[in-house]
Amino acid sequence: MDNRQNDRRSMLMIVASMLIFGTIGLFRRYIPVSSAFLAFSRGILGGTILLAFTRLKGKQSREKLPRRTIFLLVLTGAIIGINWMLLFEAYNHTTVATATLCYYMQPTIVMLLSPLLFREKLTVRKSVCAVIAVIGMVLVSGVTEGGNRPEGHLKGVFLGLGAAVCYASVIILNKKVSGVDPWRKTTIQLISAGAVMIPYLMLNGGFGTGEFSANTVILLLVTGIVHTGLAYVLYFGSMDGLKAQSIAMLSYIDPVTALLLSALILREPLSAAGQAGAVMIIGSAIAAEWRRE
Repeated sequence: MDNRQNDRRSMLMIVASMLIFGTIGLFRRYIPVSSAFLAFSRGILGGTILLAFTRLKGKQSREKLPRRTIFLLVLTGAIIGINWMLLFEAYNHTTVATATLCYYMQPTIVMLLSPLLFREKLTVRKSVCAVIAVIGMVLVSGVTEGGNRPEGHLKGVFLGLGAAVCYASVIILNKKVSGVDPWRKTTIQLISAGAVMIPYLMLNGGFGTGEFSANTVILLLVTGIVHTGLAYVLYFGSMDGLKAQSIAMLSYIDPVTALLLSALILREPLSAAGQAGAVMIIGSAIAAEWRRE
């Protein structure tokens, strides 16, 4: 009974975290600041919340980390910051649905690079899934449809794919980091993600953020505290009660939520070809990760 209750609690926690992650594109639409400033705010606020939580709950490790590990964590954190900036900018140039689907090409990118980087065998099933995902991406991009696309649409597609490449790089580099608990690792990475934006902001006109109203401040706080700090607390808190495959499968609640919000709230159209592409991208990623237990 206790185990079932723990599993149910973990399930609710990861579902809640994925639903929160899935709404960030919607919030981006209403935050009139630069993508770099938004990434900076998210990293610093989220990292601070996570640090405070680990200290409050006694989860903070005082073990000294090797210099190489610190370097890799800071590096991956910096890439996460760039990844966020590219994704937030993609939302500015195309629909939330399209940007999100481009971003979720990262499992396919990792899958294709694994044989070269980790000597992992690319099975027939994974190869087929990769081909399906790439075809789906072509359909989502709209290049097969012709006609008039929104100005900047293809730029948004490439920005989303750039974000996917960055996140795939983080996944690959994280494989080289071992012996660090996820709370500590993520805290360092989040703060590094925010910090890497500082020189970029200084080189591009400082921290001027446009319409910096009370509403903007509230939305920035929600993005940093809820979409990052709280969401990661829920995500990591769910780990002990769920199997790895369950976590992988439930993670796709995030893009599905983004697609639904894009259609229902923002009224952003996704063509029939785009819808087919969405099914192909998400379906192939799930199929590639599916294992019998």
